[in-house]
Amino acid sequence: MSLFTTATLVAGRLIGAEDGHLPVDDDGQITTENPILPPMKELIPGSLASIIVFALLYKFAGPTIKKSFTDRTARIQKELDDSAAARAAAEQEAARIRAAKGDIDAERSRLYAEADAQAEALLVDGRVRIDTEVAELEARADAEIAAASGRSGDELRAEIARYAASAIDRVVDGTLDSGAHQDLIENFISNVGAGRGVSA
Repeated sequence: MSLFTTATLVAGRLIGAEDGHLPVDDDGQITTENPILPPMKELIPGSLASIIVFALLYKFAGPTIKKSFTDRTARIQKELDDSAAARAAAEQEAARIRAAKGDIDAERSRLYAEADAQAEALLVDGRVRIDTEVAELEARADAEIAAASGRSGDELRAEIARYAASAIDRVVDGTLDSGAHQDLIENFISNVGAGRGVSA
């Protein structure tokens, strides 16, 4: 039962007891003369009790209620400010990520271009180096072939001369007798001696 109802009932009983007259219905239940408003003897103390209760509530509970509403307003405002700051930070981060993504695409394109240029330079350098090495190898092979053919010609001439000398020795030994051979040697010596005398 509320404080207002209790105060009203107590005041009504006190005032009704002094008067000695309480209206009752046919069943013996206490009733009022006016079905809407209570009797004036009950209305005045009830109103006074209500005013006292409301004044006490205003004096003691009012500041607490006001403070709770102020705190609630401040808390809601802080949550709104925090959400606005978080949204602004999220938008800045999104803009930074979009800018970084653009930078990443540009950096990727630049790196691809540099890689293509380096690959092309390596290919050109490799082709030049291979062409130089092939030309050097061809020149060396030509020189070795020429040297080998020269050596082969010299070896062939030396072999022919050796075979020819051997064949001449056999022919001379086979066709000349010892006397003719001796005469040939002496004629050679005399010709050599005469040549030296003439040159001397």
